Amino acid sequence: MAVRQISELAKLIDHTNLKPEATPKDIERLCREAKTYGFYAVCVNPIFVQQCAQLLAETEVKVCTVVGFPLGATSTEIKVKETEFVIQQGAQEIDMVLPIGLLKAKMYSAVECDIQSVVNVARERQAIVKVILETALLNDAEKAMACEISKNMGAAFVKTSTGFAKAGATEEDVRLMRKTVGNELGVKASGGIKSYKEVVAMLEAGASRIGTSSSVAILEEARRMLP
Repeated sequence: MAVRQISELAKLIDHTNLKPEATPKDIERLCREAKTYGFYAVCVNPIFVQQCAQLLAETEVKVCTVVGFPLGATSTEIKVKETEFVIQQGAQEIDMVLPIGLLKAKMYSAVECDIQSVVNVARERQAIVKVILETALLNDAEKAMACEISKNMGAAFVKTSTGFAKAGATEEDVRLMRKTVGNELGVKASGGIKSYKEVVAMLEAGASRIGTSSSVAILEEARRMLP
C-alpha cells in the first residue's frame, strides 16, 4: 500500500495510549492530537472510553478500546460484558485478545466461541472487532489458525500484538496474516512501531491499519520525507 499524502497516512493510524500509568490529562492530549492530525481513531483502555467519546463527539475520529487485555485470559462471559459496557460508553471499535493458551492447546472450539461471542455483541451494536493474536507467543501454524478462526467468526481485523509481550509487530507476521485472511479482513500492525520507515514496511507487507503511540513523531517524520 503506497501512501502519498500525510492525511492519507493519518487515516491509517490508531493513535494509542494503553499505558497503565496514563492519566485523564494524557488522554485529553491524545484526543487533541488525534483531532489536530486527523488520525483514524484513538485506542485507549476501557476506563477512558467515555472521556474520549465526549472529547471526540463532533469529529470523525473513532474511539477504539481493548477487551480481555492484555492477556486474553478472562472468561468469555466477562469479555462479552466488557464489550457491552464499553460500547455503551461510546466505543466504536473493539480490540480483543483471544485466549492464547487455549489456542496453543488446540482447543479451537473454545477460541471460536470466545471470538464469536464478542463479535456478535459488538455487531448488534454497530461496532467492529479486531482480534489480537499476540504473535510473539505463537508459531506460524498457530498464527495462521488464529487468523482462520477470526475470519470465520466474523471479525473485521486481525491484529499482531498488545505491545505488552516480548516482541511486537514484524513484517513476516503481517505477511503471513495477510496471506491467510486475504482481502476480506483488515490487518492491524501494532507493537513497537516507532518510525515512518517501519510504518511503510508494515503497509508494504499487507497491513491496512497501524497502532502506535508514536503517531505524532511518525507523521512529522513523514512530512519531511513525502513530497
